[in-house]
Amino acid sequence: MQRILIIQTAFIGDVILATCLIEKLHAHFPEAEIDFALRKGNESLLKGHPILREVLIFDKKEKRRSLLQLIRRIRARRYDLVVNAQRFFTSGLMAVTSGARQIVGFDKNPLAFGFTHRLPHRIGSGQHEVERDLSLIAHLTDDRLVKPRLYPAQADYAGIPRDERYICIAPTSVWFTKQYPAGRWIAFLDALAEDLPVYLLGGPADREACEAIRQATRHPRVTNKAGELSLLASAAWMQGAAMNYANDSAPVHLATAVDAPIAEIYCSTVPDFGFTPLSSVSHVLECAQDLPCRPCGLHGHAACPEGHFKCSEISVEALLDVLADR
Repeated sequence: MQRILIIQTAFIGDVILATCLIEKLHAHFPEAEIDFALRKGNESLLKGHPILREVLIFDKKEKRRSLLQLIRRIRARRYDLVVNAQRFFTSGLMAVTSGARQIVGFDKNPLAFGFTHRLPHRIGSGQHEVERDLSLIAHLTDDRLVKPRLYPAQADYAGIPRDERYICIAPTSVWFTKQYPAGRWIAFLDALAEDLPVYLLGGPADREACEAIRQATRHPRVTNKAGELSLLASAAWMQGAAMNYANDSAPVHLATAVDAPIAEIYCSTVPDFGFTPLSSVSHVLECAQDLPCRPCGLHGHAACPEGHFKCSEISVEALLDVLADR
């Protein structure tokens, strides 16, 4: 096995979780050149990655042109193995036109008939997404669980408190029903010790929501860093925290990839989907009620379909409890 390509052109969290494939393939084929194809905007996750030879970028905004260029590059590379961790048509097209000797992927991909090896992808089975990804290469490696891993550079640790205990909170999500409500985040902040620094994390699009939380809390030491940190720098800040809090979203996987302590809050989605944290210190928090409407979907909604959003009724005390022994 001389040349290997991994394809994962979905969202940030999906790319992070798929890094388990890099680790496992490198362990079994240490001399192989490994490349990774992803969507434009996610490439900073793999900046300076010590194992990867090259990161190939698919620009979805220039879909046809970018896809054709990428297919030509992939074919010219003459890969021995292509591992397609994405389940949709575009990634399937990259794989089946690659000319690789072996193409592995999930049977849900519409072009799976062109793969040499197909595996099931069953969300809701209790299997973790990392296990699902690793199943693609189990016939070439082994069935041992390997965690995702990211590699922040030294510069990503700049400014992190070295002699002070702190926590990080990533309070937002793309989907409203995945978000622990702002009012509950504020109540949680108000209940924390006033000398405990808190850093709010997120992307540029999250800055306004984080700032609203910062201004509403009585806690005197809350800093809004949303939009100021790269993805790898955010992971570095999480790695140094006494505890991190996040919804069922990408920051949970950032924490996993640097083995940072994490408490994941589930509102409309459920742990059984397979996106729970894998850090050495991790907690899963969800509502105590058995709601017949939960889960209401895999990705969440812009509003609660039932109008009550009872799945978000997770007590502030539950968040405080996971911090008690840290």
